[in-house]
Amino acid sequence: QVQLVESGGGLVQPGGSLRLSCVASGFTFSSYAMSWFRQAPGKERELVAFITSTGGITSYADSVKGRFTISRDNGRNTVYLQMNSLKPEDTAVYYCKAVSTTTYVYYWGQWTQVTVSA
Repeated sequence: QVQLVESGGGLVQPGGSLRLSCVASGFTFSSYAMSWFRQAPGKERELVAFITSTGGITSYADSVKGRFTISRDNGRNTVYLQMNSLKPEDTAVYYCKAVSTTTYVYYWGQWTQVTVSA
């Protein structure tokens, strides 16, 4: 059974940091590119960060460049999102997504809430 389980969300003050984790099971993690998306209340879901299956290439939304870092550990079937210098506008539910590099089959995780507030 395919599972993507996010964790690490919470309440943090502006300027603070959080690290999200997404642990995968039920598929060959190292054959999937991984992404983090987020959706704020009343807004469309947006792509935050992307990493290739090997971890060799990453990309970021302009709004998080220089503050967020995506990484992965294929030995642990886990993708991470390190979020620094958090702003209130980063408040959203965050999701991870896995996309097969061969079949383009994709899976979504459940969400984790990130709230940035004083």
